[in-house]
Amino acid sequence: MPRGKPVLRKRLEASGCEILETDRTAQGMGSSLSAGIAALPMLDGWIVALGDMPQVDRRTIRAIVDALEAGAKIAAPYGPNGSRGHPVAFSAALRDELMALDGDMGARRILMKHETAIVHIETDDPGIFVDVDTPEDLRKLSG
Repeated sequence: MPRGKPVLRKRLEASGCEILETDRTAQGMGSSLSAGIAALPMLDGWIVALGDMPQVDRRTIRAIVDALEAGAKIAAPYGPNGSRGHPVAFSAALRDELMALDGDMGARRILMKHETAIVHIETDDPGIFVDVDTPEDLRKLSG
């Protein structure tokens, strides 16, 4: 197990996160997402938040949850330039489609198929676009 993983796991669990370890992760993001939905199929919806996007404002997440609770099939944040960011929320109406995901495409097919159903959450939150993929990315955030 990598050195940092136990620390991250402890922090996530301390904040109330449930950790799902699955061998499907090696198959790609779509497979991981499907495994997560399958682990909690009874929920009314899910927010797909990427672990490498640590700067999403909690108000953005709240707005996405509010849209889902108000009946949105899909809710996603959009920046001032009209680009979609993360996280994205999916209602239980899409459960079967989410559970059928596989490979590394994630939920992109579902988003494209249901494009007109997406509730746009307009925000000026730059965190919806900031991901940390390299040590340099992390230094830029810390700097």
